[in-house]
Amino acid sequence: MKIALIGYGKMGHIIEKIALGRGHEIVCTIDTDNRNEFDSDDFRSADCAIEFSTPASAVENIKCAFTQGVPVVCGTTGWLASLPEIKDMCADGNATFLYASNFSVGVNIFMAINRYLASIMNGFPQYTPHMVETHHIHKLDHPSGTAITLAEQIADCTERISGWCEPDDSGKCPFSAENGGSLMQIDHIRSGEVPGIHTIDWVSNVDSISITHSAKSREGFALGAVLASEWLSDKKGFHEISEVFKF
Repeated sequence: MKIALIGYGKMGHIIEKIALGRGHEIVCTIDTDNRNEFDSDDFRSADCAIEFSTPASAVENIKCAFTQGVPVVCGTTGWLASLPEIKDMCADGNATFLYASNFSVGVNIFMAINRYLASIMNGFPQYTPHMVETHHIHKLDHPSGTAITLAEQIADCTERISGWCEPDDSGKCPFSAENGGSLMQIDHIRSGEVPGIHTIDWVSNVDSISITHSAKSREGFALGAVLASEWLSDKKGFHEISEVFKF
């Protein structure tokens, strides 16, 4: 298939390598210095565009692709306040879009485990959840999109947890479950070139249970994005990564 890349940084280069290795053709690469390429025959020829850019540019990139009739697989996080607008644009079937906070196969297995564990913990109120996510220093948003998805899963499966919060300057969240509230605290760490680590602890007075996913490289995310673009090739409308992996 023909693929366009929107965002040609580290992730874009890794996606390119994996896509070419799977027999696909990269027909167009768009970055900050050549946005005029959205209005090009090369871009319009793409069967799918894979978007990994920045929170500030993602929404406009998606809309530009839609204008040219090109489906989009998007892995940029930090812009989800605009997701309802993108869903509305896909509602009539004239735009095709797939979003994931994380395309890694391993992370999506981890998310399935997270849902299952949270549903068990719904019956054991003595356990309180807490999350820590660690990423490289170049990641602009926090908490990570993956952390938010994990937290939303826990809130969906655990009646005493209604959402998530980040700590204030004191390192605490006043409304966290740890402080008698109903929110799960998410701490974030930005260090070196860490691809991504997510740890969820369920803590009681007598013990704790922890699950962790630790990415070794960005290649797992890139492969998942290419797999998603392959899956999306004959689809219309709005889709999520759970439809691809079916966990």
